[in-house]
Amino acid sequence: MENRFVAIVGMCGAGKSIVADRLVLDGYGFFRFGQIVLDIVKERGLELTEDNERSVREEVRAEHGMGAMAILNLPKIRSLLAKGDVVGDGLYSWTEYKILKSEFGDRMSVVAVHARPALRHERISKRVMGSDDKDLRNRPFSVEAARKRDFAEIENIEKGGPIAMADFMIENHGTKEEFRAKIDDVIRGLKG
Repeated sequence: MENRFVAIVGMCGAGKSIVADRLVLDGYGFFRFGQIVLDIVKERGLELTEDNERSVREEVRAEHGMGAMAILNLPKIRSLLAKGDVVGDGLYSWTEYKILKSEFGDRMSVVAVHARPALRHERISKRVMGSDDKDLRNRPFSVEAARKRDFAEIENIEKGGPIAMADFMIENHGTKEEFRAKIDDVIRGLKG
């Protein structure tokens, strides 16, 4: 059987990284779609703010189109798939979804993670970055910055499409234990 590619999609604070981390524990190779943007922000010596990230994200998309994060990550995905199953944290746009689906077909599954906006915003505002978070996966935002990001992702980068087309949907409104049980159910579905 061919190695599988699982793309995780959801709004900021929904729990995507928790799902990705769980798949990594099952032996999946890992990459983060948006790491490209954070790397550019850091290379330019800019402060890691939502405004700077959005500016760079939009610049990258202006140069490479709405499929930028998929296109720029294709070599990494192919390399990881040659070694085993792969999870990509943070699929963004409908165009990226179409590019990846065209490239990987049935080898690719999309897992959407959903949580109510108020709950996500509260989670994001309470995040504390640890010194081991060198890839800035769990950086905090203010509630207002999180709301702005939601609107930008829906209006400017077509994020609703991949969520609507997901093969699996995980609701993350309850306890951590309930969420982990739902993730395990999805993992069983991915294997089946």
